Amino acid sequence: MTKNSNKVAFPAKFLVPIGHFLENEIKKLKKTQDSLEEGDPFTDTDRASQNSLEEDVDEQVGHLHSEVKVNFLSRQIVQIRKALARIKLGKYGLCESCGKIIDTDRLAIKPDATICVECEKNKE
Repeated sequence: MTKNSNKVAFPAKFLVPIGHFLENEIKKLKKTQDSLEEGDPFTDTDRASQNSLEEDVDEQVGHLHSEVKVNFLSRQIVQIRKALARIKLGKYGLCESCGKIIDTDRLAIKPDATICVECEKNKE
């Protein structure tokens, strides 16, 4: 960590690989998201309009399953983009709530973390 006029920031040599890792994570998540969307039974244009009750229930459950996963992945992508933006702004690794440095062990486990463990506990 370096100090420039009371500003604490992680060095670029630390942030560049994290940025690359996060960009690759977005690619992986988008690929998984696309796969889930393709597998959604509601996207099948050959769906029978006169399904049995059992088939209709299976389609509804399959759609809900896909939709929940796609929404979860979307939120993950937003979090990662937020972390990438914080890297560009020079605020990566600083807690959004208290401004203190987020523990590097936490960032190693969750590189898109934007708040420290203490603020996370207080939030709950």
